[in-house]
Amino acid sequence: MKNSFQHNAIALAIAAAFPLFCTTALAADDDKTKDDQQNHKDQIERVTIKGDRPTTLPTEIPTTIEGINAKTLETTINAIDAEDALKYLPSLLVRKRYVGDYNHAVLATRASGTGNSARSMVYADGILLSNLLGNGASFTPRWGLVTSEEIQRVDVLYGPFSAAYSGNSVGAVVDYVTRMPEKFEAHAKLLGFSENFQEGGTDQRYSGKQLSASLGDKQGAFSWWANINRLDSDGHPIAFANKLLSAGIASTAGTVVTGAIPGKNPQGLDWWLIASTSQYHTIQDHAKIKLAYEITPTLRASYTLGVWRNGMNSGVETYLRDAAGNPVYSGEVNIAGKKYTINPTDIANSKNQLEHVTHGLNVKSNTKGEWDWEMAASLYDYQKDIARAPTVAIPVADTGGAGRITNGSGTGWNTLAIKGIWRPNPQHTTEFGYQREAYKLRTVVSDTTDWISAAATKRFSAFQGNSELNSVYVQDAWRINTDWKSIFGGRFEQWSAHDGALSNATTTLPFAQRDESYFSPKAALAYRANDELTLKASLGRAIRMSTVSELYQGTVSTQTIVNNDPNLKPEKSWTSEWSAEQSLGNGKGLLRATFFHEDTQDALYSQTNTLVTPNITNIQNVDKIRTNGLEIAYQASDVGLQGLDLAASMTYANSKIVKNDKFLLSVGKWQPRVPTWRANFVASYRYNDQLSTTLGVRYSGRQYGSLDNSDTNAFTYLGFSSFLVADLRVRYKIDKQWSTAIGIDNLNNKKYWAFHPYTQRSVVAELKFDY
Repeated sequence: MKNSFQHNAIALAIAAAFPLFCTTALAADDDKTKDDQQNHKDQIERVTIKGDRPTTLPTEIPTTIEGINAKTLETTINAIDAEDALKYLPSLLVRKRYVGDYNHAVLATRASGTGNSARSMVYADGILLSNLLGNGASFTPRWGLVTSEEIQRVDVLYGPFSAAYSGNSVGAVVDYVTRMPEKFEAHAKLLGFSENFQEGGTDQRYSGKQLSASLGDKQGAFSWWANINRLDSDGHPIAFANKLLSAGIASTAGTVVTGAIPGKNPQGLDWWLIASTSQYHTIQDHAKIKLAYEITPTLRASYTLGVWRNGMNSGVETYLRDAAGNPVYSGEVNIAGKKYTINPTDIANSKNQLEHVTHGLNVKSNTKGEWDWEMAASLYDYQKDIARAPTVAIPVADTGGAGRITNGSGTGWNTLAIKGIWRPNPQHTTEFGYQREAYKLRTVVSDTTDWISAAATKRFSAFQGNSELNSVYVQDAWRINTDWKSIFGGRFEQWSAHDGALSNATTTLPFAQRDESYFSPKAALAYRANDELTLKASLGRAIRMSTVSELYQGTVSTQTIVNNDPNLKPEKSWTSEWSAEQSLGNGKGLLRATFFHEDTQDALYSQTNTLVTPNITNIQNVDKIRTNGLEIAYQASDVGLQGLDLAASMTYANSKIVKNDKFLLSVGKWQPRVPTWRANFVASYRYNDQLSTTLGVRYSGRQYGSLDNSDTNAFTYLGFSSFLVADLRVRYKIDKQWSTAIGIDNLNNKKYWAFHPYTQRSVVAELKFDY
């Protein structure tokens, strides 16, 4: 009976979805008018942005853009978290390890892997959600500030070709626009999910639920929207305590234990898996209110307040048992005739209490005349950010005991943008503006007598730093004639990093201030070869500034900061793409092929500098990485029969390290976490107005986690593997207000890894009310 519910759900979904599958026109946009779609022949650009909606997008789009709207999202994706909306878009991958993954869900793009979080930008209603305080798994976008059911549209700009964005846009810009009502609306959704997880010595079911409700209305010039959401997720373990076989000492000493799981690490070395750890039970609460007022018919002001709370308890499961069958968590143990030492923190639990608040204010004119302008400001504040962990071993830690508290309260960022648009004639549009981004990182680690509930005592360590980016930009679009259009622009940026300091228990040492300036030119050209074929070329430079955590690295040793690089350089990328877009006629679909190229100098990676003695491992500049690739995207509606929609994409990326003097073994190797091949396929069939079915397939090829590609064993903990997974969704609209859906993610139960294990086969069921 253990798997009867799951097996019955699988049978139901397969019966409903096979053999007629579906997808959607993923780049469709609810805010495009019918005239926009019908007059595609007369437009070189593909997307028209509705001016009264809060969005970061410029009026003129000089690059490839893809997207998904609310209707498509609801029909085709088992969406629980906001990042699920990106699941099938070309070349994108979000490293989501479990439902509600709040601290490691990095967005990967064409030439940037899941370790490069600072090489993309994510916005929601003009509010910056990307955590650009660092670069890596623990600096992910704050996806929790958007819920899937409030999404009206998501647009993705590929590459750093718009002058309206900083160098962090080198991979992509993701822009969420959430709902604002035109009349009274009420929505509610109840969702449940369940996963049977089998890995190492763990074989358990992990489940969760989500409840969401929204209200909104528009009365004259005033409109409002409110959304609340609670997610209660029991995620599978994402880490495994281990001991290398070679670390054992041949001996009869130590407690003789059984239960260790033999295996090989990513380098192919034998090891023992002795426990599963980081099994997160997380409860997340989201609340948001949006207000908008039309001051005049052409001037609109809007305000957003969002609150996100997260409470997390981490559990562990030891595989080790002594002769009496008791669990063993620490101390000297003997496995197969070898002695190993299990430290108190090897198998340890933890707790997090987070409360983050965001504000967004936007005032925008939309005259459609010669001049328009916009002012936008946002604030993201870590009002509470507490992580607790024990320094004593389980079972003592289960009831308290000594530990450490990491307090990140006071961390955050704020943005300001002043933008203008000048349209001297219908063929000419100039966009320009001033932008400011300011980041503040504050972390204090303190000892505590009781890691569960006691207050902090003495300081163990501390870290702080600020950075600021002030930019001005201009972008000029000129429709030369009916067939040709050009967009040229540039961005001047002045960057500073200051107030950096590093502390141990007794000493605080400052870092030197940094001030630098850069200019990034942009250019794009489009040619309408005929009524169905458009050719485009784009070129852009991007300067990805060093983040606070990268720049102010190191440790304090004898009144000196060591293991720091005071001359760390920003990443500098030249990116280009050449696209051909073929309309499939009568607005039924589109086929696009894009060649892309990127040269990145001084790429920022953690590596070992072999040129100095002793060797130093820290964040360093990799001299040059080169990526060449091809992206093909296809979408079509009513393919072969009414109601059948298809979408597919394929990405090839040859991404190699071509120069790295500090670590010669990495030269000629693949860039970490960038696979050679990625592909998505979505098929959707609407049987009638009530019933639709969807099949989605996701593929990613082999990738590496290390610069020298020494991690040759991919399908293991700490490895980075290929995967091919299928997802199903069946949605039934019961009546005008009620609908229900059931889906299965990872139908084929593929076990795959990106350092941590991804989710195995999961069933998702939902019931929704819309008024």
